[in-house]
Amino acid sequence: MAADPRLESVAIIGSGASGLITAYTLIQDGFLNVQILTRDRSAGGTWARERIYPSLKLNNVHGEFRFSPLSMKVPGKSAETGGRLTGEDMRDYMEAFADKFLKGRIRFETEVLNIRRHSKTSEWVLSVRSEGMAGQEELNFSRIVLCSGGCSSPKIPDYLSPATAIEAEFKGLVVHAMDFFHKLDDVLSRLRPISSTGDDTRAVIVGCGKSAQDVAAYLANEGRKVSVVFETPNAFLVGPKPLPDFIRKSRFLSAMSPHTELKTTLERFLHGTWVGSKLVHKLCDSVTQSAVRRLCIYYYLTPDTAQFDAYSIGKESPLRLAPSPFWSSHTDDEGIVSANSFHGLVSAGKIELVAPTRVQGYHADGHHVLLKNGDSLKADVVVLATGFVSSWKNIFDESTANALGINRHPLSDKQTSYTWDYPSLRNPPSTRPGEQWASSIYRGLVPAKNISRRDFAINGAVYTPNHGYTSEVASHWISSYFLRDSMRLPSSVDEALAETELKAAWMRKRWPGMSTWDNESYSSGIALWNWPQAADELLEDMGLRTMRSGGNWLTWPFKVVDLGEIATLGEERKAKRHS
Repeated sequence: MAADPRLESVAIIGSGASGLITAYTLIQDGFLNVQILTRDRSAGGTWARERIYPSLKLNNVHGEFRFSPLSMKVPGKSAETGGRLTGEDMRDYMEAFADKFLKGRIRFETEVLNIRRHSKTSEWVLSVRSEGMAGQEELNFSRIVLCSGGCSSPKIPDYLSPATAIEAEFKGLVVHAMDFFHKLDDVLSRLRPISSTGDDTRAVIVGCGKSAQDVAAYLANEGRKVSVVFETPNAFLVGPKPLPDFIRKSRFLSAMSPHTELKTTLERFLHGTWVGSKLVHKLCDSVTQSAVRRLCIYYYLTPDTAQFDAYSIGKESPLRLAPSPFWSSHTDDEGIVSANSFHGLVSAGKIELVAPTRVQGYHADGHHVLLKNGDSLKADVVVLATGFVSSWKNIFDESTANALGINRHPLSDKQTSYTWDYPSLRNPPSTRPGEQWASSIYRGLVPAKNISRRDFAINGAVYTPNHGYTSEVASHWISSYFLRDSMRLPSSVDEALAETELKAAWMRKRWPGMSTWDNESYSSGIALWNWPQAADELLEDMGLRTMRSGGNWLTWPFKVVDLGEIATLGEERKAKRHS
């Protein structure tokens, strides 16, 4: 008789949202030896106390990013921000969750250096280094859940690195956005408040993603001179008032975005017919009434539409280079119009945009950065908002990574029988040529090559705007997988690999602009607007009820999705197991 998996040890790598809810679910399911390992000093991952920086705001509002076992208090400035969550809100919530449910289960300040499989016992061997201890330590576990995320290892181009700046005798400070909080005092000391003399110091922000905008807005609100250099900005969403819950927190957005399978009549109409696709793409352009217009600015906008007008962004502004939210896998949600937000500050002339171009080095004079367009820009502080590399990159040796099949690989040219000739996906925008990548992570949860062993899983590698809901459902999937519950799973490695190839082809079709800046630690799968369908796939795998928000054929898209609807998954799985 096989050993009871609940008596065997489980290591969870990372104490972010995915790590915390996975540990909670496993413990609730009776796993006795569950330990979280994290290099941080506090719980929260991206939202750890030592990582958050001033002005950090989420794309989420209250009620969207939490777990069913613990409620979240309403943000203090909810009325002014439309319920927008801040880094401080998430920090407090993650710490409260860890304190309430996971005391003694988290080993802080412990960096995982290497993960490999023992050659004789097949157990996982982790080489770790703990703060305050000399040398390394080896830990053995029967199972691993990798929850280290994709936002913990800065991506810094060699030509902009601090080492390159020193070689070029650059006199300014160079800091990655991830370290902005730690070096804030130094940053502010080098940047004098804007004066009337014209002899101002300047911060140059490289990039225009979410962290770049947060940092730029913070410095501008502190009265410092800021220039943001980029080639293409993120798409963004904004309205004069918060969207109602029956739009924002429902399945309406998911119905408006195609999925690999169109399972409902509405989805088949919207994406499978010419008339429906026209409705999807032209809805916003044809409606001028403000209430419905606020609803529609979430979708498929051309460069001359509402989100730009909301901030009075000029026709020649580089922000107009932003892609349509329909086609962009990275879209910033500002919620409601604010004078202190990035776009509000740009419109007020308090943030300078230098685009389309890029910073490509440091000037020999030690005081300027060089731009691709041939110009130079004075810089006293350079903030590299250049993204992150995969947190998996350095913890698996080549042999282990190949055996697991965890690394990304070039997209296959293999044709599939699914072409997804949806009218709503015709005429995609042109994209710059570049490398595109795929991963062989089944459902974004298990490396396909390791699918039959049931001793390794991943949570948090699927890019989704409702991370609380999806990572909680994923934690139940992982627990059932470890418990060897009856599930819908591929019958072989080849079948699992074929499924991942199919999903890679879909991602290429759905998000044609996805390229090397997406890393496999958080984009092994992309479930942006259609995260409810992705969650339903996992529920179907476990043989559990889907479409839990309810409603009939007409009302289901507008039913608010609430975490209460998945609060009983553990009990449902247990009942199914013993039936």
